[in-house]
Amino acid sequence: MPAIEITGLNADSRLIGKDEAFFALPGARGHGILYAHEAIGRGASVVVTDAAPPSDPGVPVVVVDNVRAAYALAAARMTGAKPAQCVAVTGTNGKTSVVSFLRQIWAEAGIQGASLGTLGLMVGDRHVPGELTTPDALSLHRTLAQLKAEGVDHVAIEASSHGLDQHRLDGIDFSAVAFTNLSRDHLDYHQTLEAYRDAKLRLFRELIDAKATAVIDAENGEGMPFMFAALDRGATVFTVGAGGAHIDIESVESEGFGQRVRGKLVGEPMEFLLPLVGRFQVDNAVVAAGLAMATGVENAAAIRALETLKGAKGRLELVAERGKAAVFVDYAHTPDALENALEALRPFAGGRLIVVFGCGGDRDRGKRPQMGAVARKLADWVIVTDDNPRTENPAEIRAEILAAVPEATEIGDRAEAISHAIAEMGAEDVLLVAGKGHEDYQIVGKTKHHFSDHEVVRAAFEA
Repeated sequence: MPAIEITGLNADSRLIGKDEAFFALPGARGHGILYAHEAIGRGASVVVTDAAPPSDPGVPVVVVDNVRAAYALAAARMTGAKPAQCVAVTGTNGKTSVVSFLRQIWAEAGIQGASLGTLGLMVGDRHVPGELTTPDALSLHRTLAQLKAEGVDHVAIEASSHGLDQHRLDGIDFSAVAFTNLSRDHLDYHQTLEAYRDAKLRLFRELIDAKATAVIDAENGEGMPFMFAALDRGATVFTVGAGGAHIDIESVESEGFGQRVRGKLVGEPMEFLLPLVGRFQVDNAVVAAGLAMATGVENAAAIRALETLKGAKGRLELVAERGKAAVFVDYAHTPDALENALEALRPFAGGRLIVVFGCGGDRDRGKRPQMGAVARKLADWVIVTDDNPRTENPAEIRAEILAAVPEATEIGDRAEAISHAIAEMGAEDVLLVAGKGHEDYQIVGKTKHHFSDHEVVRAAFEA
């Protein structure tokens, strides 16, 4: 085959330019090879795929074993230099908080850094919303190259199980990675917890080398495979949390809407006041501190910075309060996350602890009764409502939750459910609105409508 000069690449046939390579990827709705002729019509000069086309497309076709990995590696090569310190965080819960905390710690240390994930791209005061926790490979590599061009040399990325399984992060030279925790989620995609775990393990088994540092939450029982995978790659391992060798948390005491944390930092006494509620936020904070230390921040400075942290939007966020009554919004959409959020708020409820939540449609149905059981066990009053029902019948989703908490109040309209809870709150009640967090939309059918838990809470408080 003669040499072919390629000016660019894309996996979207609608966005192909002249003399670019079209990467035909497998997808949920069919294989990209079905769109090869469209891509060629727009100027594609070569097709790269893992499946032979049904007919001769009229341009060279390169068949590879793993076209997703090839796409990511090609995108890495063609988009230019990347930040020197690229960090990835994986785990079921806590990714968004950890990358946000790490960006804040870098800022306190005088380092301009970026975070990229569920909340989009955040660089200083600039915020660019995103659609995916981990963007597609080309978008991700383009973003990293643009950050480098702007002089940003530190970036923290949320590594979702989907993103890792689909090789979106391949081709990035990671200087540090972290594991937070593992519990049931995304089984509609992965089918089994083992496959879900293996997807996350790719970050440690395949995407780091001996130059990297791996930060592992020592308190999570699922952390051992991640630690051994990192050690097998020759990486340095920092364990943090209760019993951690690098950062050891010995005690956590509530102090207002904050927590006094004491322990040891590499064997030396350590203490800080974290201005956030929730024991799990302590874990997220020390994972972020470990990553900061692994990327050049002096140890004591990283710990001092924890006293200045602001919570990520929609992560156990205090949205409204009146006297001792308070309303928190949280992204909790798994049984484990809902349990953590409710347990975190229990000490602040002088009266009742109330929760409003639902479950998403077209997603793992098995977690619905589990979340209902968690709410029944930990809350005094449960209101089951709609989340993002998508194409499922909302009433049927609610019924699957209510099977485990039959005494709950059922109010399908989410705004009405939140407003009703606030109207019935006592002087010292605490309300948790869970499931959607930062999202400013609700998906009903295939339509995305504007909806914000934050806006509804504030309007109800002002009514």
